[in-house]
Amino acid sequence: MTRLRPVVAIATMLAAGMAIPGSARAQSYEFFISGSGIVGTVNLTYGAATDATYPNAYKVTGVSGTFSDSNNGLNISNAPIGSLMAVNNATPEATNLLAPNSFSRFAVGMGLPPQSNGFATYDNLYWPSGSPQTASDYPPHGGFLDIYGLMFGIGNGQFVNIWSNGDTGNGVDYAAAVSTADSNLDYVEGGLTATTTPEPGTLWLIGTGLVGMVGMRRRTRRA
Repeated sequence: MTRLRPVVAIATMLAAGMAIPGSARAQSYEFFISGSGIVGTVNLTYGAATDATYPNAYKVTGVSGTFSDSNNGLNISNAPIGSLMAVNNATPEATNLLAPNSFSRFAVGMGLPPQSNGFATYDNLYWPSGSPQTASDYPPHGGFLDIYGLMFGIGNGQFVNIWSNGDTGNGVDYAAAVSTADSNLDYVEGGLTATTTPEPGTLWLIGTGLVGMVGMRRRTRRA
């Protein structure tokens, strides 16, 4: 029995560490988006911080992967995804009472649909349980991104905005746009599919690690 105490001690320390506020590690969520000339592999990183209005929406802290767009002669092929567009906590329209606190705008000189009023909107939030309705005048909802979505750079002054149109009756529909500060270069307003593959959580990794340690200890004793 004495020889097993180090393993028990390690398990106790790990459990105690997990219980300390702020000790949670960053989590990752990978998704693959495709359709209408667009293909992307995007890996999100998020921590414990949530939106001030929606506590079930996690703030994305990092992004990586590749993005391709063959529309409109862009010929963007496996462009490395750069940094997130910084959230600027813009003020939504007065009639929109459901926008997240992280609601943000990016001004685009021309080329966006008229209803955009010259701005790409985003909030860089990840919804593990699916987004609720986040605009007073747009009921469809659902998806790991909301209707404002995620915005990141791909170099050469180009930025990609990926968002969810919500469940419009045939499952959750996604959309994407590629823009610069001067002009919108591509706007795919729907029809994109996104499949997700979350990485194992920290708790699962710790749990399997402990099982392996115990197994190794038992094998050593038998030997």
